[in-house]
Amino acid sequence: MRPIQVLLQTTIPTVTDDWNIARFSLLHQYLASLKNTEGQPLCVVIARDREADSLGNDPVLSTLDQTEFDQVWLFAVDVGDGLSPADLAGLTQFREQGKGILTARDHMDLGCSLCALPDLGAAHFFHSHNPDPDTSRHRIDDPYTTYISWPNYHSGRNGDFQEILPQEPFHPLLVNPERSDGMIHYFPAHPHEGAVGVPTGETQAQVIAQGTSLVTGRKFNLAVAFERHTTKTGQVLGRGVAASTFHHFCDYNWDAKQGAPSFVDEPVGETMQTEPTALQDTHRYMRNLLLWLAGQEHD
Repeated sequence: MRPIQVLLQTTIPTVTDDWNIARFSLLHQYLASLKNTEGQPLCVVIARDREADSLGNDPVLSTLDQTEFDQVWLFAVDVGDGLSPADLAGLTQFREQGKGILTARDHMDLGCSLCALPDLGAAHFFHSHNPDPDTSRHRIDDPYTTYISWPNYHSGRNGDFQEILPQEPFHPLLVNPERSDGMIHYFPAHPHEGAVGVPTGETQAQVIAQGTSLVTGRKFNLAVAFERHTTKTGQVLGRGVAASTFHHFCDYNWDAKQGAPSFVDEPVGETMQTEPTALQDTHRYMRNLLLWLAGQEHD
């Protein structure tokens, strides 16, 4: 069987002191290590930062529908300028081929270039762009990093795990057969996660998991899954995921000893490393994402 072709991509150029693609190396290594039932690589992973040609377009994203990739994990770490119109068109046409896209952002307006993506973009709620329709959520949750405003849900320290609340109907993305109840319980934590939700009128998406703020006790959405479906115009859209933060996928949040950009100054934790089931759950979630985005429930 042909390995799944995966693109891990950020929406910023290669800047050393930022959340460039090198800071997702543990994810890259884990996915590349996976084998299928025949002992062959389950996937081939390409990881890259955004580049801009003379027109300001990324040469890969803008022609994504012409590539051999089966899925894209898009880490939106920009401040609003991370995707050109041609990049957005390439991503849209890629998904219209029935292929999968994971989108992840962070607090406030970080990653708001995602808003221009059809349906997946509408699942991301930012401070100044597409704010949460629930206006009661237009308030600061994390009070410690004072220069960051809402949305900024405090699920825990970088390097710690958070206990998640799987939502019914339970989604295959949260299955972990190594657990006694068969479910994933832990995600990596982050002190200021963004906001995601099912867009108004959307019938092909569901919130699959919620987190709990350690400051306010408020529940918030961690991920929204979009099923493969045919639109009214006959387009077949591949599966998609909108994640509340790219920190669920980041080296620093799996193991704080991996380090972070110099502008990160919050206290760190270590329970992702000291609690074995936390990393096991995280790995299983990554494997599930890989297979589900490729249209497979199990390998």
